[in-house]
Amino acid sequence: MSTYVSHPGSVVRYVDAPNLSISAAGTTFAYRDIGPRTGVPLILLNHWGAVLDNFDPPIVDGLATRHRVIAIDYRGIGASGGKAPVSVGEMAEDTIALIAALGFEKVDLLGFSLGGFVAQDIALKAPGLVRKLILTGTGPAGGKGIEKVGPVSWPRMIKGLLTLRDPKFYLFFTSTANGRRAAKAFLERLKERKSNRDKGATPVALLRQLKAIKSWGQQAPQDLGSLRIPVLIANGDNDIMVPTANSTDMARRIPGAQLVIYEDAGHGGIFQYHADFVPKALSFLDA
Repeated sequence: MSTYVSHPGSVVRYVDAPNLSISAAGTTFAYRDIGPRTGVPLILLNHWGAVLDNFDPPIVDGLATRHRVIAIDYRGIGASGGKAPVSVGEMAEDTIALIAALGFEKVDLLGFSLGGFVAQDIALKAPGLVRKLILTGTGPAGGKGIEKVGPVSWPRMIKGLLTLRDPKFYLFFTSTANGRRAAKAFLERLKERKSNRDKGATPVALLRQLKAIKSWGQQAPQDLGSLRIPVLIANGDNDIMVPTANSTDMARRIPGAQLVIYEDAGHGGIFQYHADFVPKALSFLDA
């Protein structure tokens, strides 16, 4: 296992964070770890097909001004070993094992999209483990339109190939001038890291994760009313991947949940409005 010690006064930006690895649940998981070594750590759980280089640097850096932030690769994704699970439940169990291997007894979770499914499942499976939960661009088990992520995504992925653009340009942002500007800026930020980049997800891993997403969309609703922890939910008002109605639904079902909906924004609303999202997330975590 690699270890990394931050020296007092040194601030490591996410684009410079070393690639680390740790064994848990019979697999070697890749992760990056920045921010102060005090308080409750924040674990970041990312979207379908995402690797360590798909976490938005200003969001990670902003959160790491006050919190230890750990970004992870799921099993079978990026530099993590093993085969990508075909269920959200397995991803949640992997993450619980990974948190234990890192030696944490209490964590905060920030889940985006698929990561939000995993974060909800962890909070329900291991209630004492999670202190606070941030759910972004995501929805509940059995949520509206979640099983259709594949049919919604494929045409836009093909469009990405044909226009030589990253599919996230079409999938995460609105087609307005505002959305297009935000998409370009976000995709540029993801290229900031020049060395020791993570491996991209394989087509097989993408298809396996898509199975997990589809089955999450088809499974019975979970008892979100049993979540007795602070929850912050954020999304754009026009999410075509995990329809925005799911964010409203989760906020209604989770006692005391806070809801933030960004105007003229899609699935990647928190990336478009990162300058607003980071202070909101920090004040939620620090409250």
